[in-house]
Amino acid sequence: MAKLYFRYGAMGSSKTAQALITKFNYEERNMKVMFIKPAIDTRDGKDIIRSRIGLSATAIALPADVNVYELYKQNYADCKVVICDECQFLTPEQVDQLDLITMDFNVPVLCYGLRTDFKTQLFPGSKRLFEIAHSISEVKSVCNCGDKAIVNARLDDNGNVVYSGDQVMLGGNDRYEAMCRKCWLKHKKEQ
Repeated sequence: MAKLYFRYGAMGSSKTAQALITKFNYEERNMKVMFIKPAIDTRDGKDIIRSRIGLSATAIALPADVNVYELYKQNYADCKVVICDECQFLTPEQVDQLDLITMDFNVPVLCYGLRTDFKTQLFPGSKRLFEIAHSISEVKSVCNCGDKAIVNARLDDNGNVVYSGDQVMLGGNDRYEAMCRKCWLKHKKEQ
């Protein structure tokens, strides 16, 4: 039976690069891929997924009200895998729909994304994946101090760590830094 996979990590852990490489591996074997991302992620364009190392591909941008199961069934049922980047932005209902694809069509679904936001709180899509994914694995990243990074620290225009605000604020290395919790708390105390 196919599985729903959740591969999570802090910002900068190469999750997107892994998603793109996985897509390439399937396509190299002449297997069609349904490559998706939540429409809220517009950093690299509406329908582009791009990694920090320069890999990129066109993707299907999913608005929050789209039923992924129905989209797959009606338009992508010939795909042998579903790969989702930035899955933390999926709705819990969309995560459930992806799980149904694994069961009803015996197609693996691989989701790559963040576990928590800059306040160390779960994203709704990530929370649901932790609840129902068949396989969960961490893509590790390193803090500047050398310890494992688990926090996605949000930075203001002056490089200070931010501890309040809206959960979603798109950005890359200019706006976020992966840190261990100890360094994140140290910045909080110093500021």
